[in-house]
Amino acid sequence: MTSSASLAGAGTLFRKEVLRFWKVAFQTVAAPVLTAVLYLLIFGHVLDTREALPGVGYTSFLVPGLVMMSVLQNAFANSSSSLVQSKVTGNLVFLLLSPLSHRAWFVAYVGASMVRGMTVGLGVLLVTVWFAPLRLVEPWWIVIFGALGAGLLGSLGLIAGLWADKFDQMAAFQNFIIMPMTFLSGVFYSVHSLPAVWQTISHLNPFFYMIDGFRRGFFGVSDVSPWLSLGIVGCSFFVVAAIALRLLATGYKIRS
Repeated sequence: MTSSASLAGAGTLFRKEVLRFWKVAFQTVAAPVLTAVLYLLIFGHVLDTREALPGVGYTSFLVPGLVMMSVLQNAFANSSSSLVQSKVTGNLVFLLLSPLSHRAWFVAYVGASMVRGMTVGLGVLLVTVWFAPLRLVEPWWIVIFGALGAGLLGSLGLIAGLWADKFDQMAAFQNFIIMPMTFLSGVFYSVHSLPAVWQTISHLNPFFYMIDGFRRGFFGVSDVSPWLSLGIVGCSFFVVAAIALRLLATGYKIRS
């Protein structure tokens, strides 16, 4: 298959995956935005008197964390649910009959996951920014960590979708891996407020570096250096992407 044909095939699959979630945008985009707003209203109202970072109120601190949490969770959900749904309904065979390379599959699925994650994240930001003042001190970190985080979770969702044979297994992956890592990453708090042992555990969580680097773009303040965060998140993305590409290349649980 020529590179131009492979590129065209990847573009077609990418459009199909984007349309898949966009046609039910009330469920895939509006619902996560509403959930994030409820988090903000509840936690922001209860803890708004606290100062999470020097010169940063708790509600303002919470907004970037909720935006990034929404990006990560929805990027994961897009690729994982698409593959599992295709397995359950049996229409995955039509993709297997196409001459698409494993790289084209990866680009299409992860690319669509990034679009969904960033769309939901933007929606959360546009709605929640009315509740708290935000600054854009170093906006390039917002773009970098937003894209890397969406790509990483889209790749992880691809792995979960390949591994899972039914929705129960995918839900277990999300509930026991994705959700704990997200909530223990500093979405709702600064890790400096934790006891030493939990600070150490948080620093072993790559999700922490995604959210901390993303938050740095708004306030110019972070718990660790954004360059350290970039290195860890970048390495994590390449490792997870390499695993996903390898599984696609071997046809893991989709060609047997």
